[in-house]
Amino acid sequence: MNAEKDFAPLTPTIVRALNDKLYEKRKVAALEIEKLVREFVAQSNTTQIKHVIQILSQEFALSQHPHSRKGGLIGLAACSIALGKDSGLYLKELIEPVLTCFNDADSRLRYYACEALYNIVKVARGSVLPHFNVLFDGLSKLAADPDPNVKSGSELLDRLLKDIVTESNKFDLVSFIPLLRERIYSNNQYARQFIISWILVLESVPDINLLDYLPEILDGLFQILGDNSKEIRKMCEVALGEFLKEIKKNPSSVKFAEMANILVIHCQASDDLIQLTAMCWMREFIQLAGRVMLPYSSGILTAVLPCLSYDDRKKNIKEVANVCNQSLMKLVIPEDDETDEAKQSMSLQTEANSEESLSKPEVPSSGSLDTSSDSNFSNTSVFTVTSSDKVQVTLNLDGIVQVLDYHLHDTSTGMMTRIAVLKWLYHLYIKTPRKMFRHTDSLFPILLRTLSDESDEVILKDLEVLAEIASSPAGQTEGHGPYEGSDMQSSQSELHVPIKPSQLSTSGTKGMECSPSTPTMNSYFYKFMINLLKRFSSERKLLETRGAFIIRQLCLLLNAENIFHSMADILLREEDLKFASTMVHTLNTILLTSSELFQLRNQLKDLKTPESRNLFCCLYRSWCHNPVTTVSLCFLTQNYKHAYDLIQKFGDLEVTVDFLTEVDKLVQLIECPIFTYLRLQLLDVKNNPYLIKALYGLLMLLPQSSAFQLLSHRLQCVPNPELMQTTHIKGDGEQSAMPRL
Repeated sequence: MNAEKDFAPLTPTIVRALNDKLYEKRKVAALEIEKLVREFVAQSNTTQIKHVIQILSQEFALSQHPHSRKGGLIGLAACSIALGKDSGLYLKELIEPVLTCFNDADSRLRYYACEALYNIVKVARGSVLPHFNVLFDGLSKLAADPDPNVKSGSELLDRLLKDIVTESNKFDLVSFIPLLRERIYSNNQYARQFIISWILVLESVPDINLLDYLPEILDGLFQILGDNSKEIRKMCEVALGEFLKEIKKNPSSVKFAEMANILVIHCQASDDLIQLTAMCWMREFIQLAGRVMLPYSSGILTAVLPCLSYDDRKKNIKEVANVCNQSLMKLVIPEDDETDEAKQSMSLQTEANSEESLSKPEVPSSGSLDTSSDSNFSNTSVFTVTSSDKVQVTLNLDGIVQVLDYHLHDTSTGMMTRIAVLKWLYHLYIKTPRKMFRHTDSLFPILLRTLSDESDEVILKDLEVLAEIASSPAGQTEGHGPYEGSDMQSSQSELHVPIKPSQLSTSGTKGMECSPSTPTMNSYFYKFMINLLKRFSSERKLLETRGAFIIRQLCLLLNAENIFHSMADILLREEDLKFASTMVHTLNTILLTSSELFQLRNQLKDLKTPESRNLFCCLYRSWCHNPVTTVSLCFLTQNYKHAYDLIQKFGDLEVTVDFLTEVDKLVQLIECPIFTYLRLQLLDVKNNPYLIKALYGLLMLLPQSSAFQLLSHRLQCVPNPELMQTTHIKGDGEQSAMPRL
């Protein structure tokens, strides 16, 4: 430093001491500067005060010589002490050179800068708040300083600044948020700890509403939550917990929509703590914000659905995700099925009603509370954000279906996730059928493939969705039925049984796949039946292991008569005769043994109605693919003579092991409760001769096996053989006996 340079009003003695390498001499010089500045303050000589500060700043604090910089720092602190409450007038000049020294390579100098700034801030107190951003910026750097002394000094300054902010009501949060948003993404642990500590302080100040700016910092907070330091993670948990408490207290002031996508991202985090915390927030958001969250449904489902298949190691996340999923599902309502044009029209009508009601304030509202509730809502929707949100919220059905479709196609998707996806699809078909049927053609193939799933529960849910598609009125296409082509229509007419005109009116002219008694099936029903049989044909293992299960469940979900009628009609045209025979055998076993088909069996047993006779005709034609099942159908419908005639024809067939196995099974079925009525009819030999003949015919077909013994024992139980003769009286009591059967 130039010793001949004029530093007035600083004396040469003060200048030499400020440049000295010994701290004690610099301290003596600082006391002299303090004394000098006090005199200027007493004289109100602002010019000289500014001149002293400028010399200390430019010639000392920003000097190239380290000892001069140290002297400048202690001198500036002395000026601040001397100025007292007036230091606020010179804070910019006092603070800037000190903050510059925060970046000095010498750790001792950084420590002195920290010490100097502490003294400046301590004197100025609330006056430093306009300079808070630069102070915070400097402190955030010192918080990560490698030197422990510097870090310790910065912590003292940090606590002082926090006290000032806490006791002040002039903190400029708006200008601070951009800096906080920038610094919150620091990867340094100490910087993160510094940031979280400040967020906790600001959150605790009643006059500072940090919640309004939470969307700006929420992403950064969740990133800090993944820090390796347990202490920092705990601090961040506390901060997020405080924010969530505030959200629950004041949900009306929360910007849910601006934070929804942030939560969606962190709900998919690999870190368990981040994911669980984000999922808990999502749960609260859905429950507090309601339909405001609907536009983000696809993203939420993307995050939530995979969590439903977590094992017990992530049980907490799974449970919260399940609540999120259920709560989100409840937000979808029938009104979401309205077209966008209809919603817009309703919105315009609402505004028109509002304007009309506002232009007529004299109209009394008393006595019409119930009927005017809608118009009251219209009035408020013009002014309140909440009501306008309700009008504007639109369900992004395309996005939701895309997510659901993706999870069904993904082979790695867990069982519980697949079940949840199918529950969603079923719910959407119930609540928004018209919009959902736009996606049915794309969803149909994967829903059919899902029938091959390993889980029975998944298959059950899948069948519920398919049954809803097949029975929903929204799926009825106009202008064409499911039976396309003249062959289909002509064959249907061949099986038609004439019915009364009154019955025709209930079935309508379309929906030929339905029986006259049940016109509820739509145009997708027959398509479903065709594709289901195709799937059974291509996947014989599916037919063997799950075929009966699937068909029985469908009979519960849909009309059993329609299912058997349509399948029989389709199988009538099946080119693969072996498959047709196997499928008919499966359907016949279900028909004869399933409790779900009790009512249908009773209809076929009596054949009292045109509908039951029509069904029998349809079944019979297809059942002819399998000779033994045809006989069993005749037994069921009590067509014993025809059964006997068919058995007589069996002699012309090739008797294979499979054929004998089916006869064996039929004998076993005859001994089941389903055919109790048939066995009782054996008591009435006179009126059921062809039943006995048919049973003897089966007996003759069987080799000496257990089934042969079973049927033989049954026939031995028939009453006295004389009862098996048909007799009539001739003349004087002579009797002519019919030959024994």
